[in-house]
Amino acid sequence: MSFLPGSPRLQLLVAVLVAAVLAFSLGLPWLKTPVLLALANGLAVTGVIVLIRAGQVSFGHAMFACLAGYGVAFIGRAHHLDALLLIALGTAAAALAGALIGVFMVRYRGIFFGMLNLAFSMVLFSVLGKFGAFTGGTDGLRFDRPSFGFVHLEREGFETALLLLALVLAVLAGALVQRYFGSVNGQALAAIKTNETRLEYLGLSAKRVFWGGYVLSAALCGLGGSLFALTQGLVTPEMGYWVRSGEIVFIAILGGSGHAVGAFIGAFVFEFMKLYAAALLTGAWQMVLGLVLIVMVFVAPRGLFGLFERHLKRTGTGERA
Repeated sequence: MSFLPGSPRLQLLVAVLVAAVLAFSLGLPWLKTPVLLALANGLAVTGVIVLIRAGQVSFGHAMFACLAGYGVAFIGRAHHLDALLLIALGTAAAALAGALIGVFMVRYRGIFFGMLNLAFSMVLFSVLGKFGAFTGGTDGLRFDRPSFGFVHLEREGFETALLLLALVLAVLAGALVQRYFGSVNGQALAAIKTNETRLEYLGLSAKRVFWGGYVLSAALCGLGGSLFALTQGLVTPEMGYWVRSGEIVFIAILGGSGHAVGAFIGAFVFEFMKLYAAALLTGAWQMVLGLVLIVMVFVAPRGLFGLFERHLKRTGTGERA
């Protein structure tokens, strides 16, 4: 995995994580669905991390995952296309929506940016719920399992193929985001957080730079939403509800926004923590998540990846000494 930016130890960590996910998922078939959902969430979180790089937090970015999911459902029901084409089209739909909404959103910063994204997502949620004749209303839309690589597979085979694809997409998306952060546009995006005025003095349009980051963010959320829809075979307005957007931000804080790897670490911890907390504490699993978030803010404000990064720095210092 030398194409991944970062130190050899970080590349080794990614390789170990991928191998572990693959081994456990194939060895324990019941894990496939939770792992697929975690990977889908991780992809969406990488999109939010792009915005956090600019010092902005969106409380409504689940709308792009929702748009992509409904795009997959509508096209899948109407034309019965292959899963690979559905993922591409769903991601493209989210990116297009991000490009249009982004023209308006790049004018705002801070709480105004976060709340306006929330407002857009709630408009989408309301539309999907009210126009039941087209969207299925609160019950959502079901669609048949599509072919994968133009081969019709049984459920188990389809989930395995989708899992392998999701792992590849997760690695590629993580590498893309990190290379973007190291590029000129990525550095300019980070400058929006530190000194936007200086960026303008250098002759770079902060709005144009932020628009590019916003579109990338929307596309990544759409990619996650497309995988989520194919995993479930069902899309509902809840995909775009503010709670889903809050979960994405929660995962970004939990895993750490300093590196794309943190998005997937946080997504896996969140998915399995929610799974077991809901099973053991049916009526109070949200309390468990809340307590974990409070502890993370005080103990590890840079998230789980921040703890790993701190360990790497200490080890490296010890070796040099």
